[in-house]
Amino acid sequence: MCVKSHGAVHWHIGSMMLDNVLSVSPEPAMSLDAGVVLLRRGEAVQRIVHVMQGRVVLGVMIDGQMAHQLGTVEGPFWLEAAAGLLGLPQAVDAVADTAVQLLYVAVDDFVAEVNALPDASQNLLMDMARSQRQQTEMAVSRLAKDADARCAEWLLRHAEPDGLVGGLAVTLRERKRNIAAQLGIAPETFSRVLRHLRERQLISGVGRVLGLPNPQALRELAGV
Repeated sequence: MCVKSHGAVHWHIGSMMLDNVLSVSPEPAMSLDAGVVLLRRGEAVQRIVHVMQGRVVLGVMIDGQMAHQLGTVEGPFWLEAAAGLLGLPQAVDAVADTAVQLLYVAVDDFVAEVNALPDASQNLLMDMARSQRQQTEMAVSRLAKDADARCAEWLLRHAEPDGLVGGLAVTLRERKRNIAAQLGIAPETFSRVLRHLRERQLISGVGRVLGLPNPQALRELAGV
């Protein structure tokens, strides 16, 4: 198996584990030509795709074209299995870069196979799924969103209920320089975006605790 990626973490260890234990009967193998769209970002997961042979490009499509490429994967490989395990929509678009041979497994059957594993293996796979998902979302955000949208998404992801004043709040537990690095922007840009968000009354407070008085407006800005 070959995995080449830029900014996203992929599931090569989990793939090998599941290759060895999967016992459900998948749908008949299917051969598709290069250029066929295999996954669309934001769509619900109905089936897990196992790439048996061929190379697939992962990224963000705009107007039917792969505008931003995260990387490529080559079979054998479970394509975006984390989304199915976590019950989340697809995080990336995927297009066949060469002719590919695929197997499809119903998501319920796939999850049942994971649930049948020993607890330690289940925990490992779920931890990997959550890590893969988080890093892929961050990579997609860097490619497809501007600095304001990235910051809004980060604030929403780290928001917690505020028991003192109600609503949501974010505690900045890291230095702003480190947070900016996570977002792929300069520290000065991060400070500027926070100032703009405060001027638009999308965040409140000073210091290390930021209130989120209008989470819905932040969601609209973040595109989530």
